[in-house]
Amino acid sequence: MPTPSCSTSRRHALAVILLLSLAVPLLVPSAFAQSGAQSSTSTGPTTIRRDVHHDTSLPLSEMIKNAPPPSLERREVEPLKRIPLPPGLTPLEEDPVRQISSVGLMTPTPTLNFEGLGNGQYGFSVTGAPPDTNGAVGATQYVQWVNTSFAIFNKSTGALISGPSAGNTLWSGFGGGCQSNNDGDPVVLYDKLAQRWVFSQFSVTTTPYLQCIAVSTTSDATGTYNRYSFQYTAFDDYPKMGVWPDA
Repeated sequence: MPTPSCSTSRRHALAVILLLSLAVPLLVPSAFAQSGAQSSTSTGPTTIRRDVHHDTSLPLSEMIKNAPPPSLERREVEPLKRIPLPPGLTPLEEDPVRQISSVGLMTPTPTLNFEGLGNGQYGFSVTGAPPDTNGAVGATQYVQWVNTSFAIFNKSTGALISGPSAGNTLWSGFGGGCQSNNDGDPVVLYDKLAQRWVFSQFSVTTTPYLQCIAVSTTSDATGTYNRYSFQYTAFDDYPKMGVWPDA
C-alpha cells in the first residue's frame, strides 16, 4: 500500500483545521443563545389555591324558573377622581393626539345585529356604572352579562332564550356568599376547544371574600354546571381569567 506523502498529510491537516475554525463561530452563538434563553425564562412564584366548596348544579334553565327576578336597585357610582398633574405642568387646551376625523370601515359588515342587554331592553335596568359589560359567543348561543344580570341569546337569530337573570342564579343551592350575594364584576368566556362556558363573579358584600366560578358540563349555556368557590383574604377587585389551548 502506498504511504501518503508529507504534502498530502499537511493538506489534510489544514483542511481539518479549516473545518474546525468554521464550526466554532457556529457553535459559540448557539451556546450564547441557549444560555440567554435560560436566563430570560425565569418564572416567579406560583400560587395554587384550592376551592373551598364545589358541586354540580341543576340545569340553569330550571334554576332560572325558580329564581327571583333581578334587583332593580341602583348602586351608587364612585365619584370621578382625576389623576393630578406633576408639579410644574399645566393641562393642555387641546390634546395633540386626539383623533378628530373618522376613518373608513375597517371591519367586515356584521351578518347579524340585535339588541343586547341595555337600559329598558327585555325589562332590564342598568344598576351601576360602569356596566362591566361582558359577552361570549358559543357554538349556538351568545351570552351577555351586564352588571349583575345575564341573558342568553340564540346565536343564529338573536332571539332571547332566557333572562335577564340575576348573576347569582348560577349558584342557586350552592350556599354561602356565592348564592346569597349578587355583587357582579362578571366574567363570561367560552372555551371553543373544550366547548364549555365559564362564568364568574365575586362575592364581597359579606366575608370571607369569594370568587365564584361555574363551568358548564356541555356546550349548552342553559344546562348543568360544575361550580366552585375560592376564598381570598383581601378584596379581589375584578379578577380576570382566560382560556388557552395548552392549559
